[in-house]
Amino acid sequence: MEAFNRADADSLAGFYSLDAVNHQVAEAPVEGREAIRAMFRSGFELTDMVCIIENIFEDGDWAILEWRDPTGLRGCGFFHVIRDKIVFQRGYWDKLSFLRLHRLPLPEA
Repeated sequence: MEAFNRADADSLAGFYSLDAVNHQVAEAPVEGREAIRAMFRSGFELTDMVCIIENIFEDGDWAILEWRDPTGLRGCGFFHVIRDKIVFQRGYWDKLSFLRLHRLPLPEA
């Protein structure tokens, strides 16, 4: 969260395996560390984002992060971690609320 909250795409990318997949369910899956780095950079260029940890759960090589931001948006992420690297991540959050909160353009219908 520290790297995310300072908008540090390079540090964030370092947590992922070379062939990791990050699937934010409101978006298409992103495959590979470099593509994940680019996804973070792009997101941080669009708006300021802050995540506040609400809960972290761990079970074997899986972890779940429940988060919120200062505006009240909430979400959760599921992380599969092998040899200290994220190999798969799936995130759930309300894209429409995010776009409205940050005054970003809504997708065309």
